[in-house]
Amino acid sequence: MPDVVLRIENISKSFPGVKALSDVSFSVNRGEIHALMGENGAGKSTLIKILSGVNSLEGGAFYINGKSMRFQTPLEALKSGISVVHQEIKLVDTLTVSENIFIGQPPMTGRGTVDWKKLHRDARELLDSIHADIDERAIVGKLSIARQQMVEVCKALSHKAEIIIMDEPSATLTDKELTMLFQILRNLKSRGITVIYISHRMEEVFEISDRVTVLRDGQHIHTGDIRELDRRRLIAMMVGRELENEYPKEFVGRGEPILEVKNLNRPGVLKNISLTLHAGEVLCVSGLVGSGRTEFARTVFGADRGKDQTGEIWIRGKRIEIRSVQDAMRAGIALIPEDRKRQGLVLGMSVRENISMASIRRVMRGLRISRKLENALAKEFIQSLRIMTPDQQREVRNLSGGNQQKVVIAKWLATNADILILDEPTRGVDVGAKAEIYKLLNGFTAQGKGVIMISSEMPEVLGMCDRVVVFRDGAINGEFTRDEVTQEKLLDRAIR
Repeated sequence: MPDVVLRIENISKSFPGVKALSDVSFSVNRGEIHALMGENGAGKSTLIKILSGVNSLEGGAFYINGKSMRFQTPLEALKSGISVVHQEIKLVDTLTVSENIFIGQPPMTGRGTVDWKKLHRDARELLDSIHADIDERAIVGKLSIARQQMVEVCKALSHKAEIIIMDEPSATLTDKELTMLFQILRNLKSRGITVIYISHRMEEVFEISDRVTVLRDGQHIHTGDIRELDRRRLIAMMVGRELENEYPKEFVGRGEPILEVKNLNRPGVLKNISLTLHAGEVLCVSGLVGSGRTEFARTVFGADRGKDQTGEIWIRGKRIEIRSVQDAMRAGIALIPEDRKRQGLVLGMSVRENISMASIRRVMRGLRISRKLENALAKEFIQSLRIMTPDQQREVRNLSGGNQQKVVIAKWLATNADILILDEPTRGVDVGAKAEIYKLLNGFTAQGKGVIMISSEMPEVLGMCDRVVVFRDGAINGEFTRDEVTQEKLLDRAIR
């Protein structure tokens, strides 16, 4: 008989206008890596918030080691052995690794002061226990994201966690860093610690997981051995239908040059970048994290500008000067940024307000915003992009990640731009929403417009590109047509 560490029975949870969970039941075994899968809005985040004491339990029950639990605060969950490592790292950048690991619970001397020697010694022991080569006295803000995640894991272990929930831990990791993460997860598993692993990346789930649970529309669909499933069946469970083509690329045919970048230089950032985007084309930008991809996008969009920046930007055969975001918008350029929460949305504002934000003149009547026009604009994009929201007034912070991403895309499509630059447009987005975003790109290029898509996901690049340029150290280090490109060629140009 399996050793069950967590049993969930008939858990339900509702929010105004939304049934987030409905009679969900399944169990998680001790010392396993258990994948929790589902589309954005399937109920994964709500379930995790209940288990970690963020949301209250409405109906049903859950048991840890056979004991019924009902947490009122995250601290109660921590003390009961459940810890969450969030996608957005929740450490204090200005404190040391040791201070972060034991924040709120430092070892004390008999005189009531922090026992710094024991603090650093205990932190070192935890870091060594997961084979993390990190200086316990290092300032956390100077560490890579992957190493910050290791600190988060040690922080969880300092609370004697039996269950560690990892929410999209690989979203910003390189392949090398992902390998390090998987080594840590296998180490935790060997010590009898349970990991609940949430990811939209199928290849990761099949590589690292022992069992998988699938949620859809707030309901439990399946729990079982990952080896009994293949990619196609897992996707069908998540979306409720057979997804015939994950990358529904449509070919429009290359038109005239719509954007030309000539000899773009930003000292220390970009080196002599020259490329052309044609009407009807999806030009993918590949390369490792830190290769200059995002810096290129932000420079073309006018969001960043170097003091000694040189080079030319031409739109439809006309040279233009882009000194600001406003210049780029007037030239018909839109940017969906990499970090949707910090750069793409105002989380405390409504879906309607976020959609109209970049095209406010479309909904103005005189000096005032026309609520009628703004409602109509929001309705148009909520329907066409299938944004799942109870109403237009819902604060965008309350939407799932995939629906937040659709709101960002809607905001910029509303500007009627001719050039759409997307930086990691499907990061943290489920497989069904990804397919919808790809279809949006098909519709955009079918209008004779152009797309630049920056992506770290090679299957996405191979599936959706017409051409690919590869960045390395701030320069273009290779270019391939769709017929020429392979994963091996992309890796080769990205690293040497």
